[in-house]
Amino acid sequence: MQRKILGLDPGFAILGFGAIICQKNQANLYDDSVKLLDFGVITTPAKTPIEKRLCTLYDDLHTVVEQFQPDLVAIEKFFFYRMSNTILVAQARGIILLVLGQHDLPIVELAPSQVKLALAGYGKAEKSEVQEAVARELDLDYIPRPDDAADALAIALTAWFQS
Repeated sequence: MQRKILGLDPGFAILGFGAIICQKNQANLYDDSVKLLDFGVITTPAKTPIEKRLCTLYDDLHTVVEQFQPDLVAIEKFFFYRMSNTILVAQARGIILLVLGQHDLPIVELAPSQVKLALAGYGKAEKSEVQEAVARELDLDYIPRPDDAADALAIALTAWFQS
């Protein structure tokens, strides 16, 4: 069974995305495969009014979803950042959930510790260990950049491992 999974690393200034295509072979557990489709970020300029930044997230995420047409979207669970940033990230997350709901996409939420455990083998792994695992799992000779995109790919891979 083939599936496209879109991973999202929510953010207000930078929203990371990573798309993978997975093939699970039910007959042979060792014949699973995963391939990178694409990755990147949606950015919103700092000096732009909040409402315009949210519109950018809304419009650009619609474009990403329409481009990849995922079967599943994996999103990092919200946790508290610095207090000044928490409300902005929550607003961005609301826009993300709205767009996904408009496309009627199934969503799985993953805690950062779940992603670290799935890719690096323990829940308190360093970011660099997770990024190296992303490159290894996708058979890349480089670590995807920026970090937000690599995180989104890690989230997508974790969703695939758990499916």
